[in-house]
Amino acid sequence: MVKLTVKGIAGLLKSGKRGYAGDGGNLYFKYNVDGKGSWIFRYKWNGKSRDMGLGSYPDISLPDARAKALEARRVLNSGADPLSEREVVREAHRAVERAAEAKRHSFKSLAIEYHQAHSGKHSEKWRKGWVRKMEKYVFPLIGDFPAEAVEVDHVQKILNPIWVEKTRTADEVRGQIEQVLDAAKARGLRAGENPARWRGNLEHLLSRDAKKAARKREHFAAMKWSELPVLMAKLRKDDTLPSFAAQLLILTGARAHMARFACWEEFDFESKTWVLSAERMKARKAFAIPLSEQVLGVLAKIPRIEGSTFLFPGRGKSGVMHANAVRTLLHGMKHADITRHGFRSTFRDWASESTSYPREVCEMALAHDERDQTEGAYSRTDFLEKRRPLMQDWAEHASSEKTVETEMPSLADAIASPTSLL
Repeated sequence: MVKLTVKGIAGLLKSGKRGYAGDGGNLYFKYNVDGKGSWIFRYKWNGKSRDMGLGSYPDISLPDARAKALEARRVLNSGADPLSEREVVREAHRAVERAAEAKRHSFKSLAIEYHQAHSGKHSEKWRKGWVRKMEKYVFPLIGDFPAEAVEVDHVQKILNPIWVEKTRTADEVRGQIEQVLDAAKARGLRAGENPARWRGNLEHLLSRDAKKAARKREHFAAMKWSELPVLMAKLRKDDTLPSFAAQLLILTGARAHMARFACWEEFDFESKTWVLSAERMKARKAFAIPLSEQVLGVLAKIPRIEGSTFLFPGRGKSGVMHANAVRTLLHGMKHADITRHGFRSTFRDWASESTSYPREVCEMALAHDERDQTEGAYSRTDFLEKRRPLMQDWAEHASSEKTVETEMPSLADAIASPTSLL
């Protein structure tokens, strides 16, 4: 076979034709009508022809192409597939590059980057608290680690000291670690399961019973469900954004931050559903809340502020009303004894004591999914349609005109005013 020459290659490229020209030793020059060419190593593997690209011409010169073909023949003669072997080498190089990239990004630096990227919708208090927990509990142990080096035992060492005594903080810290490591995986800085994941992972290593016992000691001041209609009547007379926010979180069972950062685009008025993205949920799982007729009535009263997507816009950096706006409103109504989060307990007590709805439906109404991993895998429903009548009944109770039962007069009062006994 006549070997290729630089002059011969130039002639092929000017020919305006398409084809292959052999150089011997499995090396071929591929030329196209557009005057471009490339090198091919053509061989047989397991009885099938295979083409391995060696690069374009003139980036890869004729001597370079012959050298590459020689190396490929050596691999082939050793009993290996040149294409497969090249991919192994490339993957090894990629692994080295990933390792180098991981070393350049410590867990601490990744956490700070994540915080900066996702804190826009949160208050200054939340932003400071997020970093403070990392600095106190996480960075001292794994702050200098590359993301891929963080293992389950590291997460355990962080959580064990606070799991029972500071259960809410431990939950938040675990979630923060999970978020940072998920982001690192998305960037290719780690692989495999997230060691901070709860379901199917930490739930088998940390005591759930101890956690539940600790949570029972954490009480949010809550109003008795029988007294709620009186408060709701007061709120309906107050057409301010804090009042509308209070009514929304009470009637939907939402957490305070869910209502405070609510956006108009999250509400589907046709399906009567409030859909929150995973990023907006504590469990990092998208959630839909059915809207009762009373909630739709509240939404209809809220003025839409031009230039803001929020239901309850504010002047601060977060873009929404102050975190204490609802609390201040409640205090002004002489209800300093209750909290915003406590209304979720009020709802749960009402559902248990005054209805026959299944427990799992009532819990899901609060975005509490108590199914274990196996059960959750086979039963993926969020009971949305079963929650609709539950939330409508709750709204009707909360919005009823019932008042707190009048106390019986004392004997002294009865004597002073006999008609009080009539």
